[in-house]
Order: sequence, then C-alpha cells, then structure tokens
Amino acid sequence: MLAASILFFSRLAFLSALEIYKSGVTASYYAEDFHGKRTSNGERFNMYDYTCAHKALPFGTILRVTNLANGKSCDVRLNDRGPFVASREIDLSKAAAVKLDMIGSGTAKVKLEIVSRGADTKLSQQTAASASKIMAKLGSGNSANKTSTSGSESSTSSNTSNKSTKSKTASQTLTPGTYWDIQLGAFSSKENAKDFARKLSRAGFHDIVLQTSASKGITRVAIKKVPANKVTDTQNQLAAAGFKDQTLKKRK
Repeated sequence: MLAASILFFSRLAFLSALEIYKSGVTASYYAEDFHGKRTSNGERFNMYDYTCAHKALPFGTILRVTNLANGKSCDVRLNDRGPFVASREIDLSKAAAVKLDMIGSGTAKVKLEIVSRGADTKLSQQTAASASKIMAKLGSGNSANKTSTSGSESSTSSNTSNKSTKSKTASQTLTPGTYWDIQLGAFSSKENAKDFARKLSRAGFHDIVLQTSASKGITRVAIKKVPANKVTDTQNQLAAAGFKDQTLKKRK
C-alpha cells in the first residue's frame, strides 16, 4: 500500500514538472495528402501515428498537446517541420487531431508541454534553420500583400489592367451557389506538382487536387470546389501564405 502511494505521488510530481512551452497557440493537422511521404527527419509520415511537425524544436521531442477548448490531450513525437503559416505553431498527425477532437474545426487553440526534449542534432538544426528562412520569406510576402488585399482576387478574374474593374467583374462572376477551383500552379513534372501540393497542405490548406492533362503532359495543382461565398477569403489566405499566382475556374 505504501509503495503504491509513493508511486502515485511520484507520478503527480512528474506531471506537475512538465515544462510549459507555449499556451494559447494554434494547432492544425495534416493527413491523407502526406501519408507515406518522407518527413523532414527522413521517416515515412503515418497519419495514424501520434506525431507532429514544428518549425524549431529538435526532432524526437515529445510534446503533450492539450486542446484548450475541451481539455483533451495527447502526447506526440516531433518528426517533421512546419506548419509554414505565421499564425500556426504546430501541425499534428490525423490521429492526434482525432484524439483532440479538432477534425471538424481543422485548427484549435492548444497548450504545449515538453515531456522530453530530443537531441539537438545537426539535422534538427539544419531543418530548423531552413524553416526559419521559409517563414522569413512568407513574412515579407505577407507585408507586400497587405498593400492590396484585393489584388489576389482581381488578378484571377479578368485580364483588364484596371483593378476596380477586375474586382467588380469578380463580384459579378461569383454567383451564390456556384463552386470554384483555385489553380495555384502547373507543372510538367508530376513529382514537382506533388511537392507543391505538399507545401500547400503544410500551410494548412485542404481539398488539394492534382489535375493531370495527358494530352499536354501538364499537372495542375488546385484547391477544389470552393463555394462562391468563400472564394475571396480563400484567395486572400492563399496570398497571405505566399501563394499569389492564382487562376480561378468555375466548376461545371
């Protein structure tokens, strides 16, 4: 009985000793688009494992992630870099997102506690430095985008050089009840298209599709079936994340 009590209080001491890394930060998740692909530390991503991507912490770090909205938590192992969106702190595997009950919302405000810190290897340092450079580029892109938030929408809706005309045309075209594909790139190499789609997913976007034209040998990457009332917001979010080359196409 005494031994059991000692063990119980030892566990309580361990739980209370966890280092709070950050709280009130945003978590997102990634799943099918990356399942089986290589992570930044060289492993194969398995959306059914409890893993995560983070831009700075060492690979192998175990984090306890708690959804602040419902109190649910799970431990995840860091094996990847991302998410490459300034407002997001951590990208979780689908299994972790299910455990935290955040699949429906896609993101959640969380608390991150360090259960154990991984070794700060050369690979961890190199990939963290690369992640920092990517975020710096996205940051400069965001600043440029703020000067004209309507630019991303108008450039995809008309060829005229007058911005006010473009915006007007776009608003008339986006009829309620219609759906649109937002094309973001076209590649002669399907592998390059897959890499680009991976970047989109890492940035937190969903419903990514590869559209291959066998006759032209081109693979296009797009966000599919966006409702008309969400097109403008989606385009602005894409532009803010650095994806400014956009072509809008109405779905039949």
